Amino acid sequence: MVTEKEIWEFLEEVYDPEVPVLTVVDLGVVQKVKLGNNSCKITITPTYSGCPAMHRMHSDIEDKLTEKGIKNVEVEMVLSPAWTTDWISESGRKKLKEYGIAPPVDEPDKSILFATPVVVPCPLCESDDTKLISQFGSTACKAHYKCNICLEPFDYFKCLR
Repeated sequence: MVTEKEIWEFLEEVYDPEVPVLTVVDLGVVQKVKLGNNSCKITITPTYSGCPAMHRMHSDIEDKLTEKGIKNVEVEMVLSPAWTTDWISESGRKKLKEYGIAPPVDEPDKSILFATPVVVPCPLCESDDTKLISQFGSTACKAHYKCNICLEPFDYFKCLR
């Protein structure tokens, strides 16, 4: 009989298709694991409604648990409570930075609403002297920045709360 702890360990082998260094656990999209009689129900929350990666994560979770011998796997997607970047694990934040994507800072960027822009440190040289190039990066959950010191472009995983 498989344990809940083992299921969580199996889920650490399921990666985000858009940011392949993050697992679904690192990203914080897995909310619950519920075991039944030879069955497993996983509850996930999308990073934002309409995120195209969620369908892939859903099927990858089913495939991984089936591969591990779980016969009856159900993956339920819920929209409430809404996902927040606060759910990204510390390990996930470190992995983002090592991959070259600036992890979310502690507050959402409201500069578009006439506030002071959020400072996004460069994940490569750690300089705070960076510039927003575009509110939308390679995916809708990222913005595109450039470092004014090392001159490298980089994505920023936007803070959502």
